[in-house]
Amino acid sequence: MSYNGWANYETWNVKLWLDNDQGTYTEVTDHAAEVYAEAVEDNANALEYPYTSNFATWLKEYVEEMQPELPASTFSDLLNAALGEVDWHEIALSYLGDAKEEAERS
Repeated sequence: MSYNGWANYETWNVKLWLDNDQGTYTEVTDHAAEVYAEAVEDNANALEYPYTSNFATWLKEYVEEMQPELPASTFSDLLNAALGEVDWHEIALSYLGDAKEEAERS
């Protein structure tokens, strides 16, 4: 089921929080720009495999590093379940698409 144009609520929520913290947003968009530039240098499409897959993995690991350490509990299980529902590929495509548009404007 989709939510606000995203794959699901969990995906929308992670993207929202990545965008709403200036430091996080800058780090993520800078990395997306680097991935896009690498694809251009490789004469490849950054919106295709392996660039999207690698960036999606990076995003997942980046967010997981921010995850608070919780003891085994209902709450830690719910948090892990929610993060398991995030469509990291969809978020990666969004940021890489934005990086492409920014590069084309420059």
